Amino acid sequence: MYVAAQTVVPSAEEMIQQLKAPRTRGLRNLSVEAVSANAVGDKIATNSEEAPMPSAATLEKPSLSLLIQFDFNSARVRPESQQALANLSKALQSQELLHSNFLVEGHTDAKGRSDHNQQLSQQRADAVSDLLKKWGVVDARLVATGKGASQLANTADPFAPENRRVRIVNLD
Repeated sequence: MYVAAQTVVPSAEEMIQQLKAPRTRGLRNLSVEAVSANAVGDKIATNSEEAPMPSAATLEKPSLSLLIQFDFNSARVRPESQQALANLSKALQSQELLHSNFLVEGHTDAKGRSDHNQQLSQQRADAVSDLLKKWGVVDARLVATGKGASQLANTADPFAPENRRVRIVNLD
């Protein structure tokens, strides 16, 4: 599925709305939220493990894809992406999202070797996670994982810039 290129940096409020866990129904003062089968007991892959393919339930969780710019073949976040990450940091620290945990997924395009893309995507996810932590997001709320080129946003053009992105997924 093709994801349009991000041309304007979303505001913190827009990010909050995109990442809020949906409420499925309410009874008086009781709210029942949708919970996926894999939300309990699954372990998120880290650097030393191969990242699992997401289930349909994971893909349905509230998420936000950001076109974060990095130096070529590097995990150094470029200055033009600082505002998007500052807005994301503010959103994750908002009252609406304060009690949620997030997956920070790094993605690459299909150029290059798959093992290199996997490693680079992990380094980029780690770099974004580290910046968010530096700006006040609690470490325990973030899990970074690299996906390499395994989940292209634009499958029609595996080398398209929109495939090089960071996706934030609300795990709650």
